[in-house]
Amino acid sequence: MDQFARDGYLVLAGLIPPDLVERLKPEVDRWSDDGLRAASIEAALNGDTAGPPQVEIEMPAHGRLACLPDLMRVLDQVLGRDFVFHHMHSCRQDPTTGGKPWHHDYEGPESTDRDGLMVHALHYLDGLTEDVSPLVVVPGSHRRVVDKHELVALGTRPLDGEVVIDRLPPGSTVLAHSALWHARRKTARDAHSRYFIDTSYCQGDRRWRPVKPYWRDILRRAHELRLGRPAYPRLFDDGPFLEYRPPTDAR
Repeated sequence: MDQFARDGYLVLAGLIPPDLVERLKPEVDRWSDDGLRAASIEAALNGDTAGPPQVEIEMPAHGRLACLPDLMRVLDQVLGRDFVFHHMHSCRQDPTTGGKPWHHDYEGPESTDRDGLMVHALHYLDGLTEDVSPLVVVPGSHRRVVDKHELVALGTRPLDGEVVIDRLPPGSTVLAHSALWHARRKTARDAHSRYFIDTSYCQGDRRWRPVKPYWRDILRRAHELRLGRPAYPRLFDDGPFLEYRPPTDAR
């Protein structure tokens, strides 16, 4: 794991089995097209602690992805055995979807706290090709302590030392330290939808800020589905989390 410590990310090419990829894509379509993602966003913006009618992890293939054995084994090495699930996002980014500015996703108790280790598994169901927006990262930037909102002003412009990740086979995952600076850079070549899911995990012996007001409801539903059992019975525990605090840029 020396590369992860140095660069802040690992490329796990083809981590997701092809049969699971094929089950995930229709779920992403349904999540995007049937108003489920919009309901999830609205519930978050409204501070709804009960949550929307359905959350991502309740879709069978999404639930499977969240505790995929091959991913769990990598997380054992990166985070140590005592880690917990933080959140999941799912979306289909169509060719008309814009880029996303430079940012990081670390959710410590305070914006400049880096005491614990948190990671994001960035899953690209169709991989990455020249026909979709690439992932751009700055290796080693996870060691620079900055508030995530300070980076937005940079837009998606090129930064010194950046690495453009634009060639990945289907079912690939980039495991990133959550404090790593990264962006989605729109290109003129975008011609296909980008099927994207991210799942986040953090060390269980630290305290973390939730990103969704209905985080307890998500964990409750995961427990009811017995996700992670028997190998990871504490994966969806709520003990490491602080109370939800709305972001300053919620709307």
